[in-house]
Amino acid sequence: MARPRIKDVALRAGVSEKTVSNVINDYEHVSERTRKAVREAIAELGYRVNLAGRHLRRGRTGIIALVLPELDFPYFADLANGIITEAERNGLTVLLHQTRADRQHELSALHGFDHDFADGVILSPLALTTEDLRDRRRTLPAVLLGEAIEPGWADHVAIDNVRAARDATEHLISIGRRRILVVGGSDAPPPGTAEARTLGYRQALDAAGLPYDPAAVMPVAQFRMPHGAAAVARALDAGPRPDAVLCLNDQMALGAIRTLHERGLRVPRDVAVVGFDDVEGGRFSVPTLTTVSPDKKAVARVAVELLLLRIAEAAGGSGNADLPPEERVVPHRLAIRESTAGPAAAAPAG
Repeated sequence: MARPRIKDVALRAGVSEKTVSNVINDYEHVSERTRKAVREAIAELGYRVNLAGRHLRRGRTGIIALVLPELDFPYFADLANGIITEAERNGLTVLLHQTRADRQHELSALHGFDHDFADGVILSPLALTTEDLRDRRRTLPAVLLGEAIEPGWADHVAIDNVRAARDATEHLISIGRRRILVVGGSDAPPPGTAEARTLGYRQALDAAGLPYDPAAVMPVAQFRMPHGAAAVARALDAGPRPDAVLCLNDQMALGAIRTLHERGLRVPRDVAVVGFDDVEGGRFSVPTLTTVSPDKKAVARVAVELLLLRIAEAAGGSGNADLPPEERVVPHRLAIRESTAGPAAAAPAG
């Protein structure tokens, strides 16, 4: 059976094709009687609106691109779920693109899409630098997630990573921890996420009058479980033993807990552990994981909200076209669980 067309709906309802189109697009000047007849004809025939054509007639595709580094990371999977939910609520379709944190892929995603393909892009970059964005003109409305690489280049949504890491470190200090290892840290200056979180860690140490030891900052090649496990193993081999580990994501924290268990160390009595991101695995680990919990739903909501505003501006449907890019900071909280519960055991000398 042939798929019903708008012409068939018009014939069934006894109106013109233009009137059917007006009803589909919810134009106000159509009488309620006519609107009812058209809707009944649509239901009887099983007519389906061609959303792609509808968007294109309005100068839009109805598609936004969501560009993330690694879709198998629980944090990015959670983020994708939230953004897709928000987009669908606003009648948009989301195209997912994975860059694997490759600079060229991130550049291609940011500058390679055009208006025939997507209305805008939400990007979480890991490899891009300030130089990559400086003097580059945006080809599409864009919202960046994570640390601000080039403030003022595009709308940007993130938590306050400096404050979040400081909160986590202050919590460890408050339960008596003094030798705090940072897994995934970096001594380079921000704007990178690792750099911002390391800065927050250092601020907490300084505020507590504790010395900063560069050897306690353990860079890693990737923010994954094996790399967190290996970093803690190196630190234990080098000594002295830390009494706390701040991991810059939950994946590394779960790897760290595994290594500590294998070395016969108790978490949290011997070594307390804190992560970042509040992924589901940390809520079911043994012990459950204390973590910095970003408001991922707020990140998704604000990112889609900002992108919709910029899409409307680009289409000439907003009077705010001259508004500068916004920097939105969303809330975070410290979810305190078993991996930091209780006082520290006495650490061996040295």
